[in-house]
Amino acid sequence: MLTRLWHMLIKEFIQVFRDRRTRIVLLVPPLVQLMVFGYAATFELRHVRLAVLDFDNTPESRELASRFASSPYFGLRARLGHRDEVAEQIDRGEASMVLQIHAGFAQRLGKGETAPVQVILDGTDSNAALIALGYVQEIAQDFAREVQLRRLQRISPLAAAQVPRIELERRPWFNTDLQSRWFFVPGVIGSLTLVIVTTLTAFAIVREREIGTLEQLMVTPLSRAEFILGKTLPFFLIGLLDVAMIALVGTFWFEIPFRGSLGVLFLGTVVYLLCTLGIGLFISTVSVTQQQAMVTAFFFIMPAVTFSGFGFPISSMPEGMQWISYLDPLRYFLIVIRGVYLKGIGLDVLWPQIAALALFAVTMLTVSTLRFQKSLD
Repeated sequence: MLTRLWHMLIKEFIQVFRDRRTRIVLLVPPLVQLMVFGYAATFELRHVRLAVLDFDNTPESRELASRFASSPYFGLRARLGHRDEVAEQIDRGEASMVLQIHAGFAQRLGKGETAPVQVILDGTDSNAALIALGYVQEIAQDFAREVQLRRLQRISPLAAAQVPRIELERRPWFNTDLQSRWFFVPGVIGSLTLVIVTTLTAFAIVREREIGTLEQLMVTPLSRAEFILGKTLPFFLIGLLDVAMIALVGTFWFEIPFRGSLGVLFLGTVVYLLCTLGIGLFISTVSVTQQQAMVTAFFFIMPAVTFSGFGFPISSMPEGMQWISYLDPLRYFLIVIRGVYLKGIGLDVLWPQIAALALFAVTMLTVSTLRFQKSLD
């Protein structure tokens, strides 16, 4: 058995690496995508395009506008002179937000009255608009507190000195600087591995059928289990290589902290790779051509990334969608890899996720093996 399996492995590795373009595809795209996600994918909102329409034109209104302009979250693009320019700025995309300060703003503040300020947002990207609105409220509240304190100091300095204050002190655990990169880069390891291993494995049996080598394998003494093992083991090793390569780049290039155990990460990775191999093999057994295999793999991969919590919180999904996410192996692996990387938690906490991955792997590999028929049909 070992001799037959060894020759099968040699055949698979020769077939994979004999093409120079294939060798490049296995190594270069994962690194390129890691760089793209590491630098471009972020929840942070910076330099929102801002236009200011100041009908008051007083020191107080200019001070408020300057606070927005000096904030790293906003970038002042234009100062408008007429209300009709608001729609033009937003329609053309030259501004994502317009700060409109009404006439009498400073006068109302001087009297201790409420001075309304209008914020007009481009709601095309609702998530970005909500984040920008949160920044607006924070800046406006800080400005209002300082105005109230200065007014109170003029009226009664003694009372101003005794005004109680509440200061919110933030102490984030695990990601003290709240960097989105720390959240995304570990997730890239799981998503890229899913794409690479599932796609390669999905083409395995289909390619044998299309190029005619399945006829030759039919007359060999290879059993069904040996054939499946010979087709999956090379891609398993390639997956391990890609995971190690991406993890090293993420740790040393992007300086993502690794606080957990290598053993737990290795165990979770091995079980997860078996899941992706089972999925790829199942796709390969139900597809007749490589085009069908590619479309079927794409049909699975895109929802799998969406339901995994890679970019969207699972808790924000409808309840029915949350139940569907339990059928997604990437969901469990992201919990494992982010937990090991950022939190340093061990097997005592992560065993339910690894057990779920193991159950999924056994199920998919068993079903794929039973579905395989060593025939041309």
